[in-house]
Amino acid sequence: MEGQKRKIFIVDDDSFLLDMYALKFSQNNFEVYTAMSGEEAIEKLKGGLNPDVVLADIIMPGINGFEMLAQLNSENLSSNSLKIVLSNKSQQSDIEESKKLGVAGYIVKANSTPAEVINQVISIVSAKVGAPK
Repeated sequence: MEGQKRKIFIVDDDSFLLDMYALKFSQNNFEVYTAMSGEEAIEKLKGGLNPDVVLADIIMPGINGFEMLAQLNSENLSSNSLKIVLSNKSQQSDIEESKKLGVAGYIVKANSTPAEVINQVISIVSAKVGAPK
């Protein structure tokens, strides 16, 4: 029995990774939305997109992932979404900064295969909100 699809919004300025993760998540019963910048992500959320999960990179041109997450919080955008960071930044200070911004998980790209990223996201979502109905 196939569960209800969860909506995931992937924000990353690397088009190759964005397309690859979009494909992988769609193959794992996710409805996928994408943005290539923090600014584009904010515009889509202001436009009514309400994903279950926001998976965001940190290092992006314009506003970075931390600034984007701070703006989502301050403007109460996508307040019911789980925020997960997917970044190559692995310093403890970055992980602490993301915790201050209320992220539910922090995944280091370089340490994880795409399949592991999918599994980590599913684990974080299941732990926070339970399995899809």
